[in-house]
Amino acid sequence: MYLQQLSFINFKNYTEAEITLTEGVNAFVGNNGAGKTNLLDAVHYLSLCKSYFNPIDSQQIKQGADFFMINGIFKRGGNKEVVACGVKRNQKKQFKRNKKDYQRLADHIGLLPLVMISPYDISIIIEGSEERRKFVDNVISQTDHNYLDELIAYNKVLTNRNSLLKQIADTGRYDPELLAVFDEQLMASGTRIFEKRRAFMEVFTAIFNQHYQFISEDAEQVELVYESQLLQDSFAALLKKSMERDRVLERTTTGIHKDDLQFNINGMPMKKFGSQGQQKSFLIALKLAQYTFLTQNKGFKPLLLLDDIFDKLDDNRVTKLMQMVSNNDFGQVFITDTSMGRVEGIFEKINVDVKLFKVSEGNIDA
Repeated sequence: MYLQQLSFINFKNYTEAEITLTEGVNAFVGNNGAGKTNLLDAVHYLSLCKSYFNPIDSQQIKQGADFFMINGIFKRGGNKEVVACGVKRNQKKQFKRNKKDYQRLADHIGLLPLVMISPYDISIIIEGSEERRKFVDNVISQTDHNYLDELIAYNKVLTNRNSLLKQIADTGRYDPELLAVFDEQLMASGTRIFEKRRAFMEVFTAIFNQHYQFISEDAEQVELVYESQLLQDSFAALLKKSMERDRVLERTTTGIHKDDLQFNINGMPMKKFGSQGQQKSFLIALKLAQYTFLTQNKGFKPLLLLDDIFDKLDDNRVTKLMQMVSNNDFGQVFITDTSMGRVEGIFEKINVDVKLFKVSEGNIDA
């Protein structure tokens, strides 16, 4: 699968642009603020129906405009897929595939799988557990539509249960029957999500370890551990034990919405003891493992987007990474960087063709 043509109107800092892409490596080079990352975000929209960086669609509209449009022509298994995303201020987002509207955006997820590596990914390491759950959910959702439905159902019930707990605290009226209904629904969806996350992590961890050791040349030992309360107890037992605490705190304190990933380096937390280069290598390995997992489960290669990843990596790791993503195990690749000479030098060194685009103030020149 690859993106053959990309066009957009009034998207972020672009008034209008259209580019034709190569099936291999596409590199966008320009100064900071020129709009390189916005190009990658347009591709992300076409794949996952949203921005990688900002959940508010209207904030992607160019200043002074009333709407944005993104269009992409993909080749997938010999078929052409024309995908369009449009957002007007104060209106619902429109998303079309081959000129037909989607009834649910969730039905598009996984059709055109994508992996993005960005400096913003550092939040996966340094922020709270929600960022790490999002990562896991993003990977599984691109391979399992039922998983996304289960997540939606779980979060809806969780919201309802928390509202009931607050209502009980506010009014003093305890409603055990309604609480029992919510508990049953929460346990049903939550247990299925837990089982899928656990099965995913058993496969994913081994893939991750291979990628990290390749990038780091076995320089250090890293560990990726799935943490869940359901590893120690059943969901029913957890809810029973936490009932009094839930009522006091007016929220559900146990469940799969508390799951986390533990990242370690040489037996210590990566967040505290990993250097910037080690943290970046860890994140890249995490995302390349995502790519491998998607490839194995989809039967074709996702798009790979690498945003400004050369900084904070030494030359050896950069070269090894580019060798890896330019070989036959990977498909279409998008790269951004500030230095034309650096990009040309890297790909000349590994003897790989690259299509270069020069980006400046919302203009793109091939």
